[in-house]
Amino acid sequence: MSETVVVTGASGHVGAALVRALLAERATVRALVRSDVRALEGLDVERIKVDVTDRGAVMDALRGAEVVYHAAARVTLESEHDPAAERTNIEGTRNVLEGCRAHGVRRLVHFSTVHVLGDGAELVAEHPGAPYERSKAGAEREVQRAVKEGLDAVVVSPCAVIGPYDHKPSHMGKVLLMLAKGWLPATVAGGQSWVDVRDIAASSIAAAKKGEKGARYLLAGHWLPMREFATLASRAARVSPPRFSVPISLAKRFAPLAERASRWLGQEPLFTRASMDSLESRPRTPCERAAAVLGHAPRATEATLEDTFRWFEDAGVLKARRPS
Repeated sequence: MSETVVVTGASGHVGAALVRALLAERATVRALVRSDVRALEGLDVERIKVDVTDRGAVMDALRGAEVVYHAAARVTLESEHDPAAERTNIEGTRNVLEGCRAHGVRRLVHFSTVHVLGDGAELVAEHPGAPYERSKAGAEREVQRAVKEGLDAVVVSPCAVIGPYDHKPSHMGKVLLMLAKGWLPATVAGGQSWVDVRDIAASSIAAAKKGEKGARYLLAGHWLPMREFATLASRAARVSPPRFSVPISLAKRFAPLAERASRWLGQEPLFTRASMDSLESRPRTPCERAAAVLGHAPRATEATLEDTFRWFEDAGVLKARRPS
């Protein structure tokens, strides 16, 4: 009989790719979701609706698990205080850690983010004005504490995630759809290390099998300036690329206005000071450790973008592109 693995946040972008990769390895998957189950339709998994902030529900859901992948998180680009991020990312992680200890889980794979790290490889003390990074740093500290107390856990820290199975969609998925529909007239200076969600899933499974207890593995992709990334994305979407590139300094001046406008319209902001800060951080992310231990080998960004837009077409959220 295959081992039972639990995936929290199974309906999210990373979770959806991870569930598919685990099923391909014939694992018995228990998928924990809050409400939206579109990402799991047609998949042979056990679905349990669980809010990770509900301690009792988490304890019940982890019973009998051998490996737990904790991917549930409140991802936000808000620059101001976000209590929901603190609850989900820190309290939720505490509940998962407690459940793993109580039920003798063999290994926990915790999903963090490269943005919790400073210029070196250590957690930064504070992230003023960045609730997501601050809360994820707090969650990772909880994992480190649990490891010192005996829990077998590893941490994987992806960079900027793109790729198929983006049902909700993610923040970056929304940006790519805006570009494909001609709603993105300009890009912003700066850049990111872009990593395919399927490569994250594969390396996370490898971390469960081969990772060193207590280790952190940076899952980087290919660093590209935003303008070059937008050009590649436009080519994959069969549209003209944005014509302008806005300096980061100017973008930051207008970000608070855009953030307030999004809230006034009842939308989650995409263009914020926090998102601009992320474009200035970590121009290169070393992933030699993940490559050596986990076999992490990110595919070409062009291939990821092509697959992403094809998936959006197949999912019915994007019209068929022009022939290439």
